[in-house]
Amino acid sequence: MQRRHLVADARRREREFRMKRLLLACLLVVGVVQAAEPDDLPPADEVGQALRAYPLVQSAAAGLAIAVAQRDRLVAGANETTLRLSGLHRQDVLADQRMRDYELGLERAFRLPAKAALDAEIGALGIEQARHAYREALRESRRQLLMRWFAWLRAAAACEDWQKQVSILRAQHAAAAKKVDAGESARLEVLLAEAQLAQAEAQLEQAKAQRERTAIELREHFPALTLPERPRLSTPVAPAIDAAGRAQWRARILAADAELAAARSAARRSRLEAGRIEAERRPDPTVGLTLARERDGQERVIGVHLAIPFPGEARLASARAASAEAEAAAAREAFALRRAAASAEQTLAAAINHYAQWQRLESVALRLEENVRLLERAWRLGEGAFADLQTARRQAIEARLAATQAQLDANEARYRLWLEAGELWSFPDALADSP
Repeated sequence: MQRRHLVADARRREREFRMKRLLLACLLVVGVVQAAEPDDLPPADEVGQALRAYPLVQSAAAGLAIAVAQRDRLVAGANETTLRLSGLHRQDVLADQRMRDYELGLERAFRLPAKAALDAEIGALGIEQARHAYREALRESRRQLLMRWFAWLRAAAACEDWQKQVSILRAQHAAAAKKVDAGESARLEVLLAEAQLAQAEAQLEQAKAQRERTAIELREHFPALTLPERPRLSTPVAPAIDAAGRAQWRARILAADAELAAARSAARRSRLEAGRIEAERRPDPTVGLTLARERDGQERVIGVHLAIPFPGEARLASARAASAEAEAAAAREAFALRRAAASAEQTLAAAINHYAQWQRLESVALRLEENVRLLERAWRLGEGAFADLQTARRQAIEARLAATQAQLDANEARYRLWLEAGELWSFPDALADSP
């Protein structure tokens, strides 16, 4: 018996040791992932500053303050104390006597306890809904920042590609001119080289203008961001999304969807509001106290009165309307769930497809560039036609531009997947993280 206890205790300690090692490994991995900032994204501190200053986020923060004030109003209730004061002038004709009297009244309607509890719950759900709206504003702002950042990256990368091509074509033009001067080729080759160089220079100027436009737009929306002198591109990483991983990603995206959470809060709040309006068919009683002085003080009156209104058809119609609104809110919640699920699937598919597309286009670009190198070597040795070299170079330029854009598309799709799952630019925020 004692031996079995010792063996069980040893096994338990071994399991605890393994769990501690696993936990430590997870913490280390999380620390490494959080410490490693992607090279092709802006610095995290600048992103946090830019997001907090974005008007969409500030508007949502004001909406949260409104929800807090509305909660306080609901908790306090709409009933207030009413003071009534009236003066009376009496004249006793028989006694030929005039008297001044007054009447003082104090009354207040008292909210039923069930109504007060519903109002408190509705106010709390209003704050919850506003907090989800704030998180959704943060997420939409992250989307805008990511989209505009990559728009600038695409334009800047296109400038880099065209600048490289212009340098290559200038060298080709100089080589063609030397061959013409040496009598090794016709003047037509120089003219063709000049035309191709001029076209590339025109494309470079257009790319520079596009880069400037995207930079201006990015700075106007997010002035806290600092643009680097040259674009930094990272090599796309294959998204490890198998059948099980796809389901996990989908669940994480739906869990982080603040718009869906806001729709759910709105549906719950609408149901509570319907119950609150139904409760209003039981009117609140009004209790009052009356103090009066009559016949010049010969009579003093103290009275208490109770007033209970009889509910009419208007209250019943309001209850029916609130019930219909609750059904509409439930339908909006179901629609938000379908839209969020479809968006999650699209985000996952985009991450997979853009990576595969980049692989294909990068392979094509490398093969065409190698073809250009071979044709250029043959042309310099006088064994190839210049027209063939020009055609091959034009194809290689187009392939390289397409591969660069596909590379950026793949990286943006991967970051968008992180963003939708709540794993990109998730900074501590007092408004979003408070209970």
